[in-house]
Amino acid sequence: MQPSSMQPSSMQPSRRSQILLRTIAVFKFVKAVLLVIAGAGVLRLVHRDIGSLAQHLVDKFHIDPGTPYVADALSRISSLTPHRLQQIGLVAFVYAGLFLLEGAGLWSLKRWGEWVTVVITGSLLPIEIYELVHHPTFPKTAVLLMNAAIVAYLIWRIRRGDGNSANSN
Repeated sequence: MQPSSMQPSSMQPSRRSQILLRTIAVFKFVKAVLLVIAGAGVLRLVHRDIGSLAQHLVDKFHIDPGTPYVADALSRISSLTPHRLQQIGLVAFVYAGLFLLEGAGLWSLKRWGEWVTVVITGSLLPIEIYELVHHPTFPKTAVLLMNAAIVAYLIWRIRRGDGNSANSN
């Protein structure tokens, strides 16, 4: 097999496709980094009194603890057990690993990267839709739209299957 730099140009994605695939890869890498930071942060809280810490932050930023959303958040945070925090941290690391896998495949312009991204990102869309319906926010809407566009674009590329597709290996 020839290295990808030695392959005929008909086997290479177009310059625009390369830029789009690598832009998606960067998006995946950023999400992975944020999840690693979040996971590490959650794990640092395992043996701390997070209820007191949350109350301290509410007091420090002069937030009214009687507001229903704040009171609910404080109640939920206070009820988190060390075991549950460990689970949350582990899930964050697993998702970060999946995003790294997607990003690596897309950055290297591999067909498997496109497939992995379609399967993983596509499988998470129903969860994102559910979350958006029950707790709508602008960031959730933006992420859902971006992920749906990524999946649609990659499905289009895979189905097209011509010489402008990513490398198959």
